[in-house]
Amino acid sequence: MSLTPPSATPAWRELLGREHLGAAIVLAGGVLVGAINIYLAASLLPTAVADLGGASFYAWNMTIYLVAMVIATMLTGRLLSRQGNVGAYLLGFATFSAGSLACALSPAMAVLLVSRGVQGLGAGLLSGLGFAVIRAALPARLWTRGTALMSAMYGVGNFAGPALGGLFAQFGSWRPAFAVMAVIGAGCGAIVPRVLPPSERGDGRVPIPAGSLLLVTAAAGVVSVAGVVAGTLAKAAGIALALLLMAGFDVHERRGEPRVFPRTTYQRGSSLKWVYLTLGLLAFGVAVESFLPLFGQRLAGLPPLIAGFFAAAISLGWSLTQVGSSSVTGHRAVRRLRVLGPVLLAAGLLLQGLLQRADTPSWLVLVWVPVLFVAGAGIGLAYPHLSVAAMSSTRDPEEDGRAAAAIATVTSLSIAFGTAVGGVLVNLGGASILDSARFALFGIAIICATGALTAHAANRTSQREPKEIP
Repeated sequence: MSLTPPSATPAWRELLGREHLGAAIVLAGGVLVGAINIYLAASLLPTAVADLGGASFYAWNMTIYLVAMVIATMLTGRLLSRQGNVGAYLLGFATFSAGSLACALSPAMAVLLVSRGVQGLGAGLLSGLGFAVIRAALPARLWTRGTALMSAMYGVGNFAGPALGGLFAQFGSWRPAFAVMAVIGAGCGAIVPRVLPPSERGDGRVPIPAGSLLLVTAAAGVVSVAGVVAGTLAKAAGIALALLLMAGFDVHERRGEPRVFPRTTYQRGSSLKWVYLTLGLLAFGVAVESFLPLFGQRLAGLPPLIAGFFAAAISLGWSLTQVGSSSVTGHRAVRRLRVLGPVLLAAGLLLQGLLQRADTPSWLVLVWVPVLFVAGAGIGLAYPHLSVAAMSSTRDPEEDGRAAAAIATVTSLSIAFGTAVGGVLVNLGGASILDSARFALFGIAIICATGALTAHAANRTSQREPKEIP
């Protein structure tokens, strides 16, 4: 496998020009609607509970959605084989839109939660398809730009989701927000046949990795529940169980067929496993956004909406930095960015932890923004180049789709793990919100810092592998 990117990266105007704009909209739009809906419902749920009741099921909103996303990303390869590029995307957008419309029409909380599951399945399919179809939808010279655009949508979604949800909640109307998402999904689906190249359908015999799917689904479910249950001990036990399940997943993948990750991942001396680990550790840091609004409100007295925008500085840094990062093509520079990304992310979170104060003064609150922006910039520097490395890991048609779709699986699963671990760290602070903030920020920073080691390992092992040109 080679971590060598294409030798030259063209300007953004080629990706967003007439020839490729439609494909770019579909690829990025599919990732964006899923990312927005991770946090959209969180802003709307208080209003929905007041309308529907079911407050005891409040926390399951995020859990069901994330677990459904993880499951769907693992089924992308089979769907592509059976339906082809166009059919798979049409099914993804149709599932997402149907789930969104069902959310808007839900008469009870139980129906809303089931609808969120359907919505999550559609969002997961679209996220996985984006990375899997890019090889067919765009020429190799645009992969870095296209990947940067798609991965930036996670950051844009984390910013737009709370903002859109908060806007509708401000007027006490939660149903129209889901209806808007249904319309956006249907609109993107409508242009799919015109802008995506068709692909041949397979014989439909691509096997479902049932064992791997079961283990990852169980791990995702346990870690999501761990993020919402009360008590540090219960949270820690949930995370420990999830790690055991993931260890079982690793053993099963190494020994069994079919598998979720390409076989190269488990070969001795392969750099692909280090690429996925680094991607996962970068995504792990995004989970801190779930807790920053709490810290802003309790420590600085910020209104909820303003606190949410402050927290979104990480996503803003992630999204904007990728615009410049994707222009880098030199081999040495790209390898340095892969290592620098986790370092900046960890340093930003560590500094943010040091800046936490009880009764934080206004001038210090303003310092939070560039610090969080730098943390997000770390993700933006490394994520697109790591994604391209995964996509270019093999020339096997079956394996390359699996390698690309696994990017979305790793990202979704890591965010879920990060949220659960963050919940445990916040609980360690007990009644002191200041201690909670420091535990969460320092702890997540330390975990993300190990991404520099995995990125270095990816760079080192890739130099000993045969070079492939995407």
